[in-house]
Amino acid sequence: MDNHLKKHQQEILSDGFTVINEIYTHAEVKCILDVIASANQNNPAFRKTDDLFAIRQFLKELPQVVPLIFNDKLKAIINTLFPAGYFVSKSIYFDKPELSNWFVAWHQDLTIVVDKKADVEGYGPWTAKQNQFGVQPPLSILQDNFTIRIHLDNTDEANGALKVIPGSHTKGIYRPETINWDIETETACNVEASGLMVMRPLLLHASNRTTNNKKRRVVHIEFSRADLDGGLEWDEKLVV
Repeated sequence: MDNHLKKHQQEILSDGFTVINEIYTHAEVKCILDVIASANQNNPAFRKTDDLFAIRQFLKELPQVVPLIFNDKLKAIINTLFPAGYFVSKSIYFDKPELSNWFVAWHQDLTIVVDKKADVEGYGPWTAKQNQFGVQPPLSILQDNFTIRIHLDNTDEANGALKVIPGSHTKGIYRPETINWDIETETACNVEASGLMVMRPLLLHASNRTTNNKKRRVVHIEFSRADLDGGLEWDEKLVV
């Protein structure tokens, strides 16, 4: 592993996140956006309001985008930063419009999507969104998972870049109401268009409202290598 990627690997270990820019060319970003723009927005997996445009099960709904997202550079980064055996477990596309007043409070990503609801020890509570079952799995699964957020626009604090608390991924389930701001500090994860942020799901994160009239379009992809218990299966499993 070259020193550049060693630095990113160490940041994921210690801080719970890292930012890597210049993963896609301008033409590759345009191709991804063209696929999204040509999609049928009446699809039930699409959600559109004044504040948000989102596509759940993004890679399943738009399979033609998969080879564009997983170019050689991204695959090399994943294979270098993480052990073998990871697969896509969830994918969402977010478009935060220019005039959005939507913000996200401090939280961890504690749920995974599975194929059915079942009474399995260590799994719960449960949620249901757009015919998908979400559940909080055992902590060991969340600790091993990772997320890649691919940015299709330049993103900073003014258009909703994630704010994170470095190192919070090491503290298990960390309730936002118990954050001790005497010892914790927040960091803005600014990412260039064509870059990405890699993060652990237990990293506490939030985002502000948009104030600069600029879009923030992000492809959010979660990865796991866990076998689930009690007959549960990953609902969006995709090996790439």
